[in-house]
Amino acid sequence: MAPRPDAGIDVVVVGAGPNGLAAAVTAARAGLRVRVYERAAWPGGSAATRELTLPGFHHDVGAAIHPLAFMSAFFREFGLRDRVRFVTPDVSFAQPLSAGRSAIAYRDLDRTAAGLGRDGRAYARLLRPLVDRAVSVADITGGSLLRVPVDPVAAAVLSARALEQGSGAWGIRFRGDAAPALLTGASAHSLLRHPGVAAAGAGLVLSTYAHAEGWPVPIGGSGAIVAAMVADLEEHGGEIVTDHEVTGLAALPRARATLLDVTPRAFARWAGPLLPTPYRRAMERFRYGAGVAKVDFALSEPVPWADAELRRAGTVHLGGTRADMIAAEHAVLAGTHPERPYVLAAQPSVFDPTRAPEGRHTLWTYTHVPAGSSRDRREAVISQIERFAPHFRDTILAVSARTARQMADLNPNLVGGDISGGAPTLAQLVGRPVLRADPWRTPIPGIYLASASTSPGPGVHGLAGWHAARSALRREFGIRTAPDLSPRA
Repeated sequence: MAPRPDAGIDVVVVGAGPNGLAAAVTAARAGLRVRVYERAAWPGGSAATRELTLPGFHHDVGAAIHPLAFMSAFFREFGLRDRVRFVTPDVSFAQPLSAGRSAIAYRDLDRTAAGLGRDGRAYARLLRPLVDRAVSVADITGGSLLRVPVDPVAAAVLSARALEQGSGAWGIRFRGDAAPALLTGASAHSLLRHPGVAAAGAGLVLSTYAHAEGWPVPIGGSGAIVAAMVADLEEHGGEIVTDHEVTGLAALPRARATLLDVTPRAFARWAGPLLPTPYRRAMERFRYGAGVAKVDFALSEPVPWADAELRRAGTVHLGGTRADMIAAEHAVLAGTHPERPYVLAAQPSVFDPTRAPEGRHTLWTYTHVPAGSSRDRREAVISQIERFAPHFRDTILAVSARTARQMADLNPNLVGGDISGGAPTLAQLVGRPVLRADPWRTPIPGIYLASASTSPGPGVHGLAGWHAARSALRREFGIRTAPDLSPRA
């Protein structure tokens, strides 16, 4: 759509993904005139929901399951669960170990522990202090890690657990293979080397949310979250200009604040000599991680898992034991494509009938690949699913596959197919993208970074945009009280 030919703009936002929209909503709620520019023909970025295989089959372009939907401080302020209908599966995630045998992460921590046999008590002891402080854990990990935590007990417990599970002592609590596999399946979301403190921290946080609020599924897909944010923005006078690629700062209209949901390297190209040399070099040195290859399926029936309990899971981590998954992940980091890869699978249509025609189903999957890979991984994914769901191939009606390179072509923020917006190593979480108390503010007056490449990092949570907008409100407009974002405001 074309921009409105009206008076001046207070705030320009580049990128209509969840972070860009969070920034725009926050600024509009403060009474400012906001315009968002989006390269794609629709808002949402990787959080969009589209028909990728057959008519009537609605697939999430990026994230499908949303562990942060109820935990993100921005979404809590925004009242997301009052704006979008969610279903929260009783089984947050599961880890098949062999055909017919799985480790199951129920929302109920005690029920999970009961199913883990001799390691159940150790698993519960590891996670219960975090689950009991889940909101504090979310707030600690939801901003700059340089801040003094409001709940130092939660911070100390999380740090100690991450140090343990990120070291060679990660198996000292356990005797069997189920609990370690369950933890590793969650930590493998990070695309990092194991054991490692950052990978362990990611897995512990995701597991905490799984046993606190669960991993919810939005009715209508991730696009429903985007639609709620767009509706609020427009209700408060903001506008979105889609199908409009921004090629540099000079191409933007004059505004008192500009918030960029782009990568550090893109910002360095756009700003060039306007940036101090040390800052520009830090942007250019910013490291990206491994990529993902995505495969979506239209199915004639639900996935025929050998273990019937997997049919109740919102998310299934396919990869076998901890050792199997680590071997696969390390192969990817070494630049190869493992024969038996780690595959993350979700079947939202089991919980949300709007995703497919009656009696049919969708399946969302991705697998990790070397950065920039151009290899189609549909056969590797199908083979891995069939290890735990015999005859899965017979249920396939249509397939849509994207390589890591194609993911990057679709969304330039996914450099090399990296869905994390940059490797979430410990160094790049503390200083993301630079080591500053306010990492969203750049050296150029009025310019702010608001993407997953800034704190707090990856995930559909809107936090990077929210923090960037609040920084801009304080510094550029003198607005020190954050605007009320709730539906009733």
